[in-house]
Amino acid sequence: WLVIAVGLVRAYLAKGSYHSLYYSIEKPLKFFQTGALLEVGIVPSSVVLTAFQVMSRVFLTWAVTHSVKEVQTEDSVLLFVVAWTITEIIRYSFYTFSLLNHLPYLIKWARYTLFIVLYPMGVSGELLTIYAALPFVRQSGLYSISLPNKYNFSFDYYTFLILVMISYIPIFPQLYFHMLHQRRKVLSHTEEHRKSE
Repeated sequence: WLVIAVGLVRAYLAKGSYHSLYYSIEKPLKFFQTGALLEVGIVPSSVVLTAFQVMSRVFLTWAVTHSVKEVQTEDSVLLFVVAWTITEIIRYSFYTFSLLNHLPYLIKWARYTLFIVLYPMGVSGELLTIYAALPFVRQSGLYSISLPNKYNFSFDYYTFLILVMISYIPIFPQLYFHMLHQRRKVLSHTEEHRKSE
C-alpha cells in the first residue's frame, strides 16, 4: 500500500493535478486489493467483517472500476483509493508492530481514530463511483442476462448495483459503530494502563 501511496504522490507531482491519477496506480491497486483475500481468517479481526470489507473492495476494484472504464477518471475513485491506502498503511503498521511486541501509541491511536474520517470518505467514494457507473452499465447491458435463454434465467447488473448501494444503508452504520466501540475499548484501556504506570 506504500507503493500505491508513493505512486499517487509521484503522479500528482508530475501532472500537477489530482484528476485521473487512477491510471498511475491501477496495477498495484488490483494486485494488493485482490491479495487482501488471503487475509480473511488470518488477521485478528472478525472473519465476517473482514470478509465483507475485503469482498466489497474487490468487487469495487474489478466489477465496477475495472469493468466500467468510463468511471476511472471520476474524482470519486481517487476518494476511495486515498482512504483505502491510508487505512491499510496504518492497519498493516499496527499488525507489524504488534507482532514485534513494540506498538507505538501513535500507531494505535491512528488505527482507532483516523477511521472516523477515512471510513465515511471511502464509502462516499465507493457509492459515488457505483452511481457514476450506472448509466454506462444500463447503456451497455454489462454482465446482464436477458430472457429468453436456455437456462430460463435473467440477471440485471444495473439493478444489482442499485441493490449494492442500498445495502450500504444497514451495513455501514453497523461497521462504523463497531469501530467506535472498539476505539472506546482499546484507547480507554490504554489510557488506564498509562495512568497506572
